[in-house]
This record gives sequence, C-alpha cells and structure tokens, in this order.
Amino acid sequence: MDAATLWQRYQDWLYTHDSLRFYLDISRMRFDDRLVAQIQPKLDKAFAEMAKLESGAIANPDEGRMVGHYWLRNADLAPNPQLKAEINETLEAIHHFAQDIHSGAIKPPNAPQFTDILSIGIGGSALGPQFVAQALASSSPQLNIHFIDNTDPTGIDRTLGQLKDKLNTTLVIIISKSGGTPETRNGMIEAKAAYKAANLPHGPHFIAITGHESKLEQLAKSEHWLATFPMHDWVGGRTSELSAVGLVPAALQGIDINQMLAGAKEMDEATRIPSLKQNPAALLALSWYFAGNGKGEKDMVILPYQDSLLLFSRYLQQLVMESLGKEKDLDGNTVYQGIAVYGNKGSTDQHAYVQQLREGVPNFFVTFIEVLKDRDRPSPEVEPGVTCGDYLSGLLQGTRKALYENNRDSITVTIPEVTPRTVGALIALYERAVGLYATLVNINAYHQPGVEAGKKAAASVLQLQNQIMKALGESDGALSLVELATAANAPEEIEAVYKIVRHLAFNNRGVVLHGDATQLQELKVAKAI
Repeated sequence: MDAATLWQRYQDWLYTHDSLRFYLDISRMRFDDRLVAQIQPKLDKAFAEMAKLESGAIANPDEGRMVGHYWLRNADLAPNPQLKAEINETLEAIHHFAQDIHSGAIKPPNAPQFTDILSIGIGGSALGPQFVAQALASSSPQLNIHFIDNTDPTGIDRTLGQLKDKLNTTLVIIISKSGGTPETRNGMIEAKAAYKAANLPHGPHFIAITGHESKLEQLAKSEHWLATFPMHDWVGGRTSELSAVGLVPAALQGIDINQMLAGAKEMDEATRIPSLKQNPAALLALSWYFAGNGKGEKDMVILPYQDSLLLFSRYLQQLVMESLGKEKDLDGNTVYQGIAVYGNKGSTDQHAYVQQLREGVPNFFVTFIEVLKDRDRPSPEVEPGVTCGDYLSGLLQGTRKALYENNRDSITVTIPEVTPRTVGALIALYERAVGLYATLVNINAYHQPGVEAGKKAAASVLQLQNQIMKALGESDGALSLVELATAANAPEEIEAVYKIVRHLAFNNRGVVLHGDATQLQELKVAKAI
C-alpha cells in the first residue's frame, strides 16, 4: 500500500479510549473486509458467551466452575449477594492488613516493622505479582519483595541468601489454592527451615493466600500464622492478579491497588461493547485469528518499549498459552489450538532478534507496547533536539515500518504512561481478548489438562524414586540398571531409573554409581554406606 492508503487504513482501524488515553492500532495487520464479514457471526457468539460468563453461567464445563475474575473489579456484577460480599470484604481486609503492616500495628516479634516480603508461589501466583512489582513498585517501596517461584535449590538459596540478615523483618506469603501444589509446598518447607535455622518462629512471619478449607488454610490456622486471604474457586491462577494473589503483595509494596482495579474496570466496560470497532479486545482477537488462520499458525511476539514492562511478555505467555493451548475443542474434536508467545523489550531487541523478525522465517506477528511518557523530569538532549525518549520512539516506529515493508504484520498498543491504572487496563484487555478468541476457535480457555498431566507424570517419577531406594535397601550388593529397574517393579523404565540414580548419586543422597559413565550397560548401582 502507498502512504496515503496506509494513513487511511490507520484512521479506519485505530481504536482510542479517551479516559484511559489508550490506543490500539491494528492497521498493520493485513486482513481485509471479507475476513471481517466472515468472522462477524463468530464474534456475535463470542460476545453472547462472554455475557453469559459474566452473569455466572458455567464457563469451565470440564470442572463445572463459574469464571468470575471480572467480578473482582466490579463486585456488583457478581451473580449473588454472598459472592459480592466476599469480594468486598476481601478487598477491605487487604487494605486494613497493608495499613497495619505499614504502620507497625502488625509487626514481627522482635522488630518494630516488617521491611521485606518473600512471596512463594508458581505460575499465575508468581508471574502476575512479579510483573506488577517490576512495572509499578517505586525505587523505595514500603516493603521490598523477593520471590521463590521454582523448586530449584540453587535459586531458593540465592533468594534466602538475600534475606539472611532480614529474616526477622520478612513477611512470607505462601500462595496456593489447594495447598497441595508441590513447588509451593517445597518453597514453604525451605522457608520454614530457614527460620528454624535462624532460631526464629515462622508463624508470626507467615500469611497464606489459599482456598477456603484448603490444607494450607488449615495449616496456617493450626500454626497461628498472621493472616489468611481467599483464593476464590472461580478465579484461575492465570487471571488472579487482581485477586488477593496479586493485590496483597502489591498493597504491601505501596502500589495503589484501587487504581489497578479502576483501570481494569474501565477496560472491562470498553471490552464489553458488542461491536468490533468499539471493542479493543475484539480487535485483538480478530487480529490473532487472522494472523494464525484461526489455528495459531504464527507466534505472538510481545515487544514492550519501556524497561518497567519487561516481564509483560512472560505474564502473557501463561495467560495466552495456558488458556489457548488445547488439544481438544469444546465438541471433543482434536484441534491442537494455541498461540506461542515470546518477547523481550525494545530497544534491546534492535540488537537481538529483530534481524530474524525482519528477514528470517515469517512465522510470527509482533505486538509493540508503546508508552508515550518518557519520564517525570525533563530529558537532556543526546543530540541537538533529540532525547533518549525520542530515540526509543523512533526505534519503535522504525522497526514497525521495516517489518511491514517486508510483509511482517504488527499490532501497536499505546498507553500514556505505566501507572497502576494503565497496568490494570492492560491486564483486563488481554484477559478479555483471550476469552473472546477462545470462543472464536471453540475451546475452553479456563482449564489446563496439560498442566495436570505434567504434575501426574512428575508424581510418578518421585514414586519410582521411592521404589528404587527401597529396592537398593533390600539388595545385598550392587545392581545393574536392568536389575534395579526390575527390583523396583519398573522393568520398562530403565532410562528413568538411570536418571533418578544419577541425580541422587551426584547429590550424595545415599546412592553410589560404579563403572564407566559412558558404558551404561555395565554401570552398577549401590546404596551408599
């Protein structure tokens, strides 16, 4: 297209939201009017299904659950008074708790105030709080936050090492809906061990965010933890940032959670409008459908052009890929749906993978996240009439232009600045876009059978480890891998047996290996003396 035609297309497809000062430009996606007409009946169905979801219909049929994260920022939408009261009471409790922590009304046993937070959770219980902390926490937050989001011993040691001299003033948040998530449980046990080693009671330092009557809630009460906050059954982990999961750590850091909720509520209202051009989430869903031919044939590359939004692509990875990556559709057909998401930040990527984006395999579309405000203070000129912010803006526009010229499509999301209100709006925008797109391709966006399958497989490996140790304990001597697999009642799992004993031996966990590591058939395994 020539410049005049592109300018007209930009005007035709630019969405603006005056109050949020939000812009969405999908003009550089090469869909045409035929696709819009073709997809309109599917969009109408998606709008209707979303309205049912918000009214309290069962939107997660596999688990028989309502999907109510939209109610978190507007409790008046909750389908019954009990849920409305629970939402409002939880928010009020979060505010009171944060105020009491900040004022010192709630304090550790032997210090005047808490200074740090250790947040322990995985998936949505970590990615959302991490993203918000990176985006919104001040350089001198009211409490500094640290994360254990993996069951990696080295990573745990590094995080606990940062807190070694501050454990006495650290508030530990354990986040798990069921209380049975192994990675979170492991992090909790490691944190308890650290407090025990420091001769500190852990109960006066711990709080839980968990489901009603869960194992974790029962544990917190029995050990007299400081507080518990609810994880609602109708809120999934990847849409939980505006629940207690994200609001508790944000409020403790001094982030304005009321503004986050207000921004999300305002975006919800905009994305509820059943009209394509007036609904930014619908415009995103249309663009994703076009880019991947309704089958996820192209990856979504997220490029935020401000350092504070660095973790937005990681946050969207879970939201998009866990929601849309499904083998079966709602009718039970095998469809293998999903959109792969990756990204980094601009302009870092001018020197990283933009080379491939422009000239390599055209298997993606880009979403630029543009922030209009550079900084609060005046910027020095790095060249006559040019600032660092001008360079950043120029690099974004130049990359967008260079990609389009080489038949690479892109979307540009523009916000005025990174604030609690705009971050809340971004979260709400993508939550709704995922929900609408899921209906377009007829899948359940709110379950995660693949994740559950991975957990079951991991549990079977650990069970095999126990069987191996039992077999070694009952053996009079060293066993070959084949003999050990047979003794452990897993004759078909020789490879798994080898990997387990290798790990145990390397970590001095009661197993020794004899023989040449390159000759696995001759390797012998014995219990360490």
